[in-house]
Amino acid sequence: MCGIAGFWTTMRPPVPAAELLAGMTGAIRHRGPDDEGAWWDDASGVGLGHRRLSIIDLSAAGHQPMASRSGRYELIFNGEIYNFRELRAELERAGDAFRGHSDTEVMLAGFERWGLVPTLKRLAGMFAMALWDREERTLHLIRDRIGEKPLYYGTAGGTLLFGSELKALRAYPGWSGDIDRSAIALLMRHGYIPAPYTVFSNVRKAVPGTVLSFRSALGEPTTTRYWNAREVAESGTRDPLRLGEEELIEACERRLSETIGEEMVSDVPLGAFLSGGFDSSLIVALMQKQSARPVRTFTIGFEEKEYDEAEHARAVARHLGTDHTELRVGPSDTLAVIPKLPALYDEPFADPSQIPTFLVAQLARRHVTVSLSGDGGDEFFGGYNRYFWSMRLWRRLKHLPVPLRRGVAKGIQAVSPGGWDRAFDAINATLPASRRMKIAGDRVHKLAGVLDVGTNEQMYREFLTTWRDPSGLALGAPEHPTVLSDRDRWPSFDDFVSRMMYVDSVSYLPDDIMVKVDRATMGVSLESRAPFLDHRVVEFAWRVPIEYKVRDGQGKWLLRQVLYRHVPRALVDRPKMGFGIPISHWLRDELHDWAADLLSPERLRAQGYLDPDAVQTKWNEHQSGRRNWQYQLWVVLMFEAWLDSARA
Repeated sequence: MCGIAGFWTTMRPPVPAAELLAGMTGAIRHRGPDDEGAWWDDASGVGLGHRRLSIIDLSAAGHQPMASRSGRYELIFNGEIYNFRELRAELERAGDAFRGHSDTEVMLAGFERWGLVPTLKRLAGMFAMALWDREERTLHLIRDRIGEKPLYYGTAGGTLLFGSELKALRAYPGWSGDIDRSAIALLMRHGYIPAPYTVFSNVRKAVPGTVLSFRSALGEPTTTRYWNAREVAESGTRDPLRLGEEELIEACERRLSETIGEEMVSDVPLGAFLSGGFDSSLIVALMQKQSARPVRTFTIGFEEKEYDEAEHARAVARHLGTDHTELRVGPSDTLAVIPKLPALYDEPFADPSQIPTFLVAQLARRHVTVSLSGDGGDEFFGGYNRYFWSMRLWRRLKHLPVPLRRGVAKGIQAVSPGGWDRAFDAINATLPASRRMKIAGDRVHKLAGVLDVGTNEQMYREFLTTWRDPSGLALGAPEHPTVLSDRDRWPSFDDFVSRMMYVDSVSYLPDDIMVKVDRATMGVSLESRAPFLDHRVVEFAWRVPIEYKVRDGQGKWLLRQVLYRHVPRALVDRPKMGFGIPISHWLRDELHDWAADLLSPERLRAQGYLDPDAVQTKWNEHQSGRRNWQYQLWVVLMFEAWLDSARA
């Protein structure tokens, strides 16, 4: 895992190229503290810089930038190619020779022998790379299929800039960037800014599964899609696996085990995050099955019991026999992370689980350099509760007149969230643990807010919405269009749950989950690998019929059956918790003064980005305890904190 940065300029650089590249890569040193490299071609004006976190082939033979054997290609690469040994063997049989043992050298040999796109289609892994083709005088910027690794590009003056994080671009002399107000509207809706947009109007994110080919520094790129998520989803549902239950369970375990076996290859210490939930427990179980020694596992526990899963992780670790490390954190530990967030995430980002994700990454990095995670299980195997709520709700609502639905919504909202909490506490006391609801009052009010929608797609978008009218909150511009707002970009299959999973897999997963994990782990120089996101697992998952994902009101049926082979049901059968922290309480107590300063009407009015009256209404209602607006306030706070950091 590494950090990349570079430029293509039409002008003589203001300082020596080596100094420019050192400044850009120095800004992302945390992504690769082990080594640095730079390459500059004076004739073309192209410069490539690299920071290395050494994982495979720790020798100088893995140094980047790396040239292909013929000299045609120069490459900088961030990520890991898990099937590189298989590809290397094929290339050696064809006559290629290798100097070292890195996956970078294998890719370059593939580009020369098979061509760019054919090689990319063969790669299994996560990656972001910049490839200079001397022969064609073309710069290719390439991002992996799912979007695990980030890649930004933009212009400043007469220069094309690119890199793993925005801070690398901003380190270039003469950088300037105007805030994109339409992107701020997207941020207020989602809590993140979806690709290809960024917080700056002159910078974009590469879309997963694409090659951007620049034939001049200031020209528009040609886009080639070497892997299409929609085509994979549609073809998978058209050609489902026709296996019996036991055969399908066996096939799923085999596919995951093979992927995990490849992802356990490392020349440095390796472990896994273990929350005690289904996905991480399954990954660890299949790791331990293949390991001759106890797998290193890591979890954090919270003093606030309603957010604490440490005891569940401990029980799973004990059963599997892992070498388990647990860190118990209190409010002071979590609060200490908040000042770091703007610089860590580099553009406004407001998923509160970014804080515990950073803490568990920090813990793991004390012991290992690579850690596997369970990210992606929900999106591809039907795990989120909102899939079931949306499906059931729409079946009941679609035949009711909208005015009647609005009346029902008013009745629901007439009872405070606290009142609903007390009602559901009484109901929960009569239910088994697996059927109990958490934070029921807030969920009921969220539900009331979507009763007036006209289609099931609109309803699902509202479930994913933080501020319901972001264009009214973010002053001066409407939202950019996204897959969530454009029904024509949704797949053609009829099953609603599958459509929701697809939308999450191309929006929430790469733009929220993967951003959260990448910045938290790379911020402490830790590589995170997610076996569920291997494209071969994803393609397998789309061929699994929906009834083997969602059954009896529960998701991830297939993954559960695989896990039950290795871990007793009693250790993992419980309601989904997520990875939360008590932001709601903190905003009324420990964080009150910090938040009140950032949200002051005078400050917001002077900036002119957000409607101060709308923010103040939410703030006052939250402080009174009448409503819990933690997520709406958190996204505004993260934007405001980022603004302060960007101006520093």
